[in-house]
Amino acid sequence: MPGPLSEHDRQEFLAQPQVGVVSVASDDDRPPHTVPVWYAYEPGGNLSFFTNTQGLQSRKDHLIEKAGVLSFSVQHGAMPYKYVTVEGTVVGADRPPSAEQMFAVVRRYLPEDAAQGFVEGELAHPASRLVLFTIRPDRWLSFDFG
Repeated sequence: MPGPLSEHDRQEFLAQPQVGVVSVASDDDRPPHTVPVWYAYEPGGNLSFFTNTQGLQSRKDHLIEKAGVLSFSVQHGAMPYKYVTVEGTVVGADRPPSAEQMFAVVRRYLPEDAAQGFVEGELAHPASRLVLFTIRPDRWLSFDFG
């Protein structure tokens, strides 16, 4: 029956290796900044993601630090449709993140060899500006259309 996901189901859904979408308030007259990211999450914990890869400074880095809060959403785009959105508070910004923090994210999306090479390459990049944000989920929105 369609309806909101239970606490257990929404946490399990968020824990799956999906692409998340971060949305954070803009600092000018533009709409909120929204961008897809890889992330890590374990049920009952905080979620984390990193930015500023390849030595590039991202707009979301500045906006997230300024706002201190954001929305984060994942969805299952095939039947049965469902989504989870978290409104959360930034509780950490590690510059640079440790290799283990990055592996916690990257291993969800890449095979071990590729994850190892990706993390090593990012941490060794001469112009690295990596930051790993940790977000405490404060409010959950979810729905299962199945």
